[in-house]
Amino acid sequence: MNERVVLEAGQAAPDFTALDQNGVSVSLSDFRGKRIILFVYPAAMTPGCTTEACDFRDSLAPLQAAGYEVLGVSPDAPEKQLRFAERDELPYPLLSDPDHHLLQAYGAYGEKSLYGKISVGVIRSTFVIDENGTLVHALYNVKATGHVARVRKMLGV
Repeated sequence: MNERVVLEAGQAAPDFTALDQNGVSVSLSDFRGKRIILFVYPAAMTPGCTTEACDFRDSLAPLQAAGYEVLGVSPDAPEKQLRFAERDELPYPLLSDPDHHLLQAYGAYGEKSLYGKISVGVIRSTFVIDENGTLVHALYNVKATGHVARVRKMLGV
């Protein structure tokens, strides 16, 4: 496995193109001029990921009022992302990255430790990207519970 990149505030956010839950191609460049919150979760419809996704759903109105668009991404296929979006009424794009290209570009895939065991997989992360495509925050190894509240506090939303 390649050395994992770790992104930092001030860097250009890596561009990406991925299919959303409806099979529509979505690129970071589609959002130029808008602020983005890109959250990475390991697997659709698992308890922690559901908590985080629903917290973003429940915070969407104030985030959008403050000028942020929310995007979720995981390795799940678009069909599973669609079931997740429908089941939990998630109103924002859920991107599919089965080959981990987007996740690796953002440093959100690699070695991680869970209960003292080292494994390779998705690293729950959140990236805040400004209107010009520059990273404002790169948060790695975040907890599902309470994370959205922490992000809102950081952003003053």
